[in-house]
Amino acid sequence: MKFIIVLSALCAVALAAGPNEPVPILSQNAEVNFDGSYQHNFEAGNGISAQEQGVLKNAGQKDAEAEEVQGAFKYTAPDGTPISISYVANENGFQPQGAHLPVAPTPPPIPAAIARALDWIAAHPQPQEGSKKF
Repeated sequence: MKFIIVLSALCAVALAAGPNEPVPILSQNAEVNFDGSYQHNFEAGNGISAQEQGVLKNAGQKDAEAEEVQGAFKYTAPDGTPISISYVANENGFQPQGAHLPVAPTPPPIPAAIARALDWIAAHPQPQEGSKKF
């Protein structure tokens, strides 16, 4: 029994010591340009890596400027599963992709009666308020 307690204590100390050790950065690059574009990447000694690049779209157009970003990162989860994410972020939001991410089910098809009703509504728009037909 004492052996199990001592072994558990040693394991706890060994696991606690791991996260406090420094992780070397193997490579790191960053570039920021005057036109709003940039890129950066890094790789750490523990297998974590990331890269990202972005460009400014519609520069100088008020209310139309948007940064478009593409990137990816990877690491190993605590359970040993390799995690790899690629993403795009733009005016449509953050859009990640990865094998471990859940995928939404395909929506069912629109019933025929509702499709006909939508087609009829599109073909017969309601008149706007304030406009009179003579």
